[in-house]
Amino acid sequence: MTYLVLARKWRPRSFETLVGQEHVVRALTHALTTQRLHHAWLFTGTRGVGKTTLSRILAKSLNCETGITATPCGQCQACKEIDSGRFVDYLELDAASNRGVDEMTQLLEQAVYSPTSGRFKVYMIDEVHMLTGHAFNAMLKTLEEPPPHVKFILATTDPQKIPVTVLSRCLQFNLKQMPPDAIVGHLERVLGDEQLPFEVPALRLIGQAARGSMRDALSLTDQAIAYSAGNLTEEAVRGMLGTIDQRHLVRLLEAIRAADGAAVVGVADELAARSLSYAGALADLAVMLSRMSMAQRVPGVLPGDDPLAADMLGLAGQFSADELQLFYSIAVHSRAELALAPDEYAGFVMACLRMLAFTAEPQPAESAPAPAASRSAALKAPSPAAAAVAPAMPAPPVRQSAAAEALAAARSVSAPAGRREARREPAPASAAPPPAMPSAEPLEPRQAAANEARAQAPVDPIPDPPQSAAAPAPAQTAPAAIVPAAPPPETRLAPERPARSPAVSAEPAAPPAATRVNAPRGAPAAFGAIALTEPWAALAARLPIKGIAAQLAQQSEWVGVEGGTVVLRVATRTLAEGAGVERLRSVLETHFGTPVRLRFEIGRTGDATAFAVAESERQARQDAAEQAIQADPFVRELLDQFGGQIVPDSIRPVSNASK
Repeated sequence: MTYLVLARKWRPRSFETLVGQEHVVRALTHALTTQRLHHAWLFTGTRGVGKTTLSRILAKSLNCETGITATPCGQCQACKEIDSGRFVDYLELDAASNRGVDEMTQLLEQAVYSPTSGRFKVYMIDEVHMLTGHAFNAMLKTLEEPPPHVKFILATTDPQKIPVTVLSRCLQFNLKQMPPDAIVGHLERVLGDEQLPFEVPALRLIGQAARGSMRDALSLTDQAIAYSAGNLTEEAVRGMLGTIDQRHLVRLLEAIRAADGAAVVGVADELAARSLSYAGALADLAVMLSRMSMAQRVPGVLPGDDPLAADMLGLAGQFSADELQLFYSIAVHSRAELALAPDEYAGFVMACLRMLAFTAEPQPAESAPAPAASRSAALKAPSPAAAAVAPAMPAPPVRQSAAAEALAAARSVSAPAGRREARREPAPASAAPPPAMPSAEPLEPRQAAANEARAQAPVDPIPDPPQSAAAPAPAQTAPAAIVPAAPPPETRLAPERPARSPAVSAEPAAPPAATRVNAPRGAPAAFGAIALTEPWAALAARLPIKGIAAQLAQQSEWVGVEGGTVVLRVATRTLAEGAGVERLRSVLETHFGTPVRLRFEIGRTGDATAFAVAESERQARQDAAEQAIQADPFVRELLDQFGGQIVPDSIRPVSNASK
């Protein structure tokens, strides 16, 4: 006996056995029960979702010998002949091969005759969108007012190509894609009746590979039965489909989290050794990232029976929401770019390295931001001379609060000591110990206190501090290479003026004349005063940088200056942890002419960023262009005389460069 494939053997014979199309079954059942029958139906949907099956069940319901019913008997001659494709009054026409006006005219000429043995003549036209325009025009009149004994059933996978004149004459039903759970449940029943052993994870893989088509799922099941010799195990189905073991993707994300490039490349090599699809790997990775992102926002969304639920929950707690969104975008776009890559291996590896480049480095809670951590450590390292003098210097006093420290620093007789410490110049014997580097406390209290102290301080020259008894003179064995520089010119504090907000611009007093000494090799760079002479938005817009560094500058807001540290505020943490931080710091050093450190605060930015200013200017130009169009006499004349209208989105301002 000839083997009958599962897709044909297990085709539903009634509405009760149809899977996944309850909304269509409900409408047709009610119409058949109440005898409110339309003369034309249109079934739309992707391949393998039941368009032809619904047509045959509907034809049996209309021609069953028990009467018009929603539950055809399946035993009468009409039902049996329709199931076997031999019913003379049920005609299935393939519009892909019978698409001309001649075939349509011949079909309509036969429609006027009464049915031979059934109650209705049912014409089922599959892939109706393939008909020519003339064929559609030929059937319009008959489709609108057919004979009472004629019913039309149209099926298509592309309803957009059907003329609206045809759509308006039909009842349209959109068949949904089969969800994987529905496919798995149906396959369990089929394999149970076939008495074949199977594993549920194997059926889940088939359901995902079918992509919503029940016919594809049954065809893949036939293939899996042949591949596994009748034992559908997960390993066998995975090998047949060439799918990615999800454990590889878990290891890949763990390597990205640990910033381990060697492990990332190792996972890519394993996929190459197993000849697996890199496009499929990126697709599965995007699915896993989406599920991890949902797990962050919706607790309990991952099913408990998923073997990778614990791993995904653990990874979801290690990545931030911004990182998951960025990685998902990289995976989706990199999959589309595989065709442009030299080969799929290079495209996949570059996608993973792109994720690795945007991964934040793990850092302790008390440390500075990652991009400036190594530089700060190098700047704070003592020179050999400082190491020789350090034992003779007293320990710095215990810090109190930020405001108290700022007031004390402003009112003390050693005000330039902060700059002297930042430049790492050798202090005179009578100088007080340099203050500690400012901590990562909020900038506003310190800056406000410093501004208040600056406003209240006398304007007389600040004399050098007297020699302290607690600070002995440096040892005579200091290296001869260090030549004391001439003392900087005395700095006068500005007259009283209102304190300014650090978010606008910080304009410190003019720095002392730059004096360099012959420091030993390895001495830290000297940090001078940084003065912002123009709005930060204007400076950021014209800095000679591109890419991520330009985005960082243009989307940041100036907060203030602390010694040699420029403090900026950004809206997202990932923007301040990328590769553009070092590039921006280097450009700012060139602009200010002094070493610069960067520190970022994470928070909401206002309208002082270059991006916000540019967007405001662009919107202003757009509004001006729209107003100019609306007020143009010629345009008004066209609108009044010809009844036209202005499409707002089509108006674009003309740039100066194009004039």
